[in-house]
Amino acid sequence: MQGLYALKPWYSRRLQLFTDAAVRRGLSPDVFTAAGVLFAGVAALVIWQGWWWAALPALALRLAGANLDGAVARARGVSRPWGFVLNEIGDRSSDLLMFAGLAGLAARHRDSWEHVDVLLVLVAALAATLPTFASLSAAGAGATRRNGGPFGKTERCLVVVVATAFPGLMPWWAGIVVVGSVLTATTRFAAAHRELSEA
Repeated sequence: MQGLYALKPWYSRRLQLFTDAAVRRGLSPDVFTAAGVLFAGVAALVIWQGWWWAALPALALRLAGANLDGAVARARGVSRPWGFVLNEIGDRSSDLLMFAGLAGLAARHRDSWEHVDVLLVLVAALAATLPTFASLSAAGAGATRRNGGPFGKTERCLVVVVATAFPGLMPWWAGIVVVGSVLTATTRFAAAHRELSEA
């Protein structure tokens, strides 16, 4: 089950113009990793303000940066292990920024940083790390590095945009992130277990 990750090839084709331009100019893939984190920071600020209509394009640009760094590295033939490390740090930093913005919105909406909604957002942020933990742990053991759903990076961004529009339902949005993330991590662990058992 790939979730919205199944749309990645389609999305990559839409970004091919930017990939080609980056290759012609000899741009480093790290530029796009940094751009993804930068747009995640912008997203955090507008999420904090409750501006879902601004969060949507900011998070779309965050995802574009995360997509283009790998695409440019492959197209230029400059993929390297350290680039993989930077990509993962960029993705995790972007997620944390996004959830920090959501925690700020929850605090503003409830007029308190000590409200349960803020705690639930922080729990959701922690749960959101589980799918990547599952993938990297499996890859470290020699299994395939799995991405995608049922609740991956794109789904998290989408839920955060909706949560920004409807902060009064924050416990529900946080719950969706937690359940979706645990389900995705479990799916990835199970697939890795099967692969490693058959090796």
